[in-house]
Amino acid sequence: MNVNSEAGQPDWNLLVSWVAVVESGSVSEAAQRLGISQAAVSQRIKQLEIFFDTPLLDRTTRPAQATAAGHRLFEQAKSLLTQADQMIESVRSVSRAKRMTIRIGCVDSFAATVGPMLIRGLAASSHQIRLWSGITPTLDASIASREIDLAITTSGLSSPGIVRTPLLSESYYAVVPADFDPPPFSSLMTIGHGLPFIRYSARSLIGQQVDHYLQRCGDTLERAYEFDTTDPLLSLVANGMGFALTTPLCMWQSRHLLPCIRVVRLPTLKRINGPYPDLNRTFYLAYRQGELGSLPTQIRDMVRIAAVRKISDDIAAALGFDEDVLIVE
Repeated sequence: MNVNSEAGQPDWNLLVSWVAVVESGSVSEAAQRLGISQAAVSQRIKQLEIFFDTPLLDRTTRPAQATAAGHRLFEQAKSLLTQADQMIESVRSVSRAKRMTIRIGCVDSFAATVGPMLIRGLAASSHQIRLWSGITPTLDASIASREIDLAITTSGLSSPGIVRTPLLSESYYAVVPADFDPPPFSSLMTIGHGLPFIRYSARSLIGQQVDHYLQRCGDTLERAYEFDTTDPLLSLVANGMGFALTTPLCMWQSRHLLPCIRVVRLPTLKRINGPYPDLNRTFYLAYRQGELGSLPTQIRDMVRIAAVRKISDDIAAALGFDEDVLIVE
């Protein structure tokens, strides 16, 4: 008899056959569904009736109908088989996750600072990790075209099928050469009279944010130099060739230049109508909805832990700040 008597449980195939009989309404149709003979299905029903010591089919009717015990077995077996399928898929998904290649795109400052910690955290669960860096518009286009699986950018704009989860935010600061001491009650325009303004390119989202900020504040600064990335921008500042607006992660990306620059909080500068407002940017994790299982949640948690417990403290200490410079959303 095909029954697991040692464990006191019927064989899975017997339960599958019984569910097929009840759902199809007859032994013959169940046999066709299962790809076995009617005799084999009938034999499996008999084995179940012996195991449970009760009739499961009322054979006095045509076609035979499930008894009350048969209906109870159907309900329980259906639920049990569904859970078994979920268990199998869950285990297999872990195996697939360990084999798959994860393609992640990050803005440059994030890739250079948080990126190594993120890769270290993912290395235990994935055989291959590919990390791209670039500017936000390029990365947004890459995830839309499925060139990458996840993107960490500073764009919160919604797009069809793409989920964007906020990770952390940071404020902008003015950076000037270390030997440049802004006069009391300076404005950005005042600093600009003594130093050229070095911009991020308007192709990048950080450049667009800075440009919009200056417009709102009513400051008109000439375009002396423009760069897509932070290294050349801060290098010019460090060499006394101008000043810029940038963020802690960008500064940490080029931290070898920190001894040569001075960091100024924007609200300490003064305009005609009062202090400058804060300017912030937020990082988002973008991924396609319904894909990658729990991986986006794992990445979100890794980033938040790395940012709060390690990188934020290191940056604040290097800049001489006593407050958090990276704020978890």
